[in-house]
Amino acid sequence: MDPVSQGVVGAAFAQTAAKRATLATVAWYGALGGMAPDLDVLFQSSTDPILFLEFHRQFTHSLVFIPVGALLVFLVLRAIASRFRFLQGLSTGQAYLACLMGYATHGLLDACTSYGTQLLWPFSNTRVAWDTMSIVDPLFTVPLVVVVVAASRSKRIWLSWIACIWMFSFFALGWLQQERALQAAHQVAQIRGHAPLRLSVKPSFANLLVWKAIYEFEGHYYVDAVRVGTRSLWYPGARVRKLDLSRDFPSLGATTQQAQDIERFRWFSDDYLSVMEESPRIVDMRYSLVPNEVDPMWGIDIDTTQPDAHVAWWAGREVNEIKQRAFFVMILGLGGVPLMEQEVSQ
Repeated sequence: MDPVSQGVVGAAFAQTAAKRATLATVAWYGALGGMAPDLDVLFQSSTDPILFLEFHRQFTHSLVFIPVGALLVFLVLRAIASRFRFLQGLSTGQAYLACLMGYATHGLLDACTSYGTQLLWPFSNTRVAWDTMSIVDPLFTVPLVVVVVAASRSKRIWLSWIACIWMFSFFALGWLQQERALQAAHQVAQIRGHAPLRLSVKPSFANLLVWKAIYEFEGHYYVDAVRVGTRSLWYPGARVRKLDLSRDFPSLGATTQQAQDIERFRWFSDDYLSVMEESPRIVDMRYSLVPNEVDPMWGIDIDTTQPDAHVAWWAGREVNEIKQRAFFVMILGLGGVPLMEQEVSQ
């Protein structure tokens, strides 16, 4: 999730265990504890462009690291508290508890998105992704900011509980919408006469109405958008070939650095990989502004002339007017193919 969401969720959760007089101060400790795990973005290498993929959302986001991470945040804040009035007024126990409660929310909130979070590190490198929330969603975050600020100023703890109720209600809505989107996506596959090898749905940018549906069938990925409002709508999309290393890059031996980097990228992206046409670029298909398009936000560039050099990292977030218009058409529920909302075999 974005830093603001992480901070305000940490603040709201920490406030529920605070005393009325300390609500504002506890909110700061909880917020900074909630944002701290993302400092792992500092783990980067000038020689290995995709090293950060392995460390972001790794040990700092692990469940077992929560007490240690919270302690580190607590020590830093206590060291600088004398310089900042808004960090003063808490006992040692109160300050650490606020950091602990804030830090504890981070990995779980990230796991609600599609990016992948290593909650079980070091016992497993599985990237947990529940696919129930967008990485950014103002409808989730803005009300939390308002309520947390109101609780801090008015010294009313019940407002912090209202914030938590809003959070859990939003999580429940995400699970419900995901289930409806899954049903719609399976129906789309059935309409085509396909039995997907695997199928997943992911919320599109900043909403729980329009979902990106991806399924694999006979060596191809099919990408569609489904809108699950008062009725379900299907926006047909693209079909691309799944990455096949022996076919797409036959000259790369399994022991070459480029081949190893591709496998690292495959792990990161949960194998949702394809090769862009007329380009030696492998892309992660999970994200795009227009959910029924293969318009990736990042990928890796392959150079088969230097098989033992690291791949190059590529990122692009260009948003033009045509893409914006196509996206808002889906948000508004215009066009699209109506689907019957019913249980389908999975």
